[in-house]
Amino acid sequence: MTEMNAHHDLEGKVAIVTGASSGLGRHFAITLARAGAKVALAARRMEELAATAAAIEAFDGRALPLLLDITDAESVRTCVAEAETELGPISILVNNAGMVIDKPVLEQSEDDWDRVLDTNLKGAWLMAQEVARHMSRLGHGGSIVNIASVLGHCARSGVVSYCASKAGLTHLTRALAVELARYDIRVNAIEPGYIETDINRAFRASDAGAALVKGIPQRRFGKAEDLDGALLLLISDASRYMTGSVLIVDGGLTSRL
Repeated sequence: MTEMNAHHDLEGKVAIVTGASSGLGRHFAITLARAGAKVALAARRMEELAATAAAIEAFDGRALPLLLDITDAESVRTCVAEAETELGPISILVNNAGMVIDKPVLEQSEDDWDRVLDTNLKGAWLMAQEVARHMSRLGHGGSIVNIASVLGHCARSGVVSYCASKAGLTHLTRALAVELARYDIRVNAIEPGYIETDINRAFRASDAGAALVKGIPQRRFGKAEDLDGALLLLISDASRYMTGSVLIVDGGLTSRL
């Protein structure tokens, strides 16, 4: 094993991935399991979580599906406690759960705003706080990675609450990094650009999707695996002197803007 591969080896570590039932969360969970981690799969849809767990167990990985409403503090506490009881001390959190409501700002309701902010920002804070309490209590430190978005600093029409929530999540990452460093807890973020998922398949095939691709220097949407390098870097010892960092993975989109 090379030194770099050794840095990325997660054998025996315990991770929680939120929003692990589909999309990027499912991909992240499988990626961590392939690197050797025991993974708690947290989301609201247990049937989909069971399918993710089966995919991990197919290559002899260890996965534990856990019901989680990330907007509810009691659900968060229960999820983290169950992960610790069943898998062991938690050293990795991937805060991936998120949602978007695509609607003109003049038509968005207060409920629309609250749903997005509660999930994308409050939920990430609740999870980070509870996992950090766990890590500090046991004294072993760890790594928290928040999945933000390039729309946290490059706005797009129709998703005002999403843009605000992701901007908040990016700065929350820095604030947590400053305060939690004393406990040997590192907090970093990834800002993906436009990544291919089932949710945006129709958009990618539309005229608007084709126009967007022309504005990306690499002339393509990213794939989920394009985020693996940044994820494995930030959760592993390879980034042991990085905290409060935000890695942009967007095919050059924000550089052009």
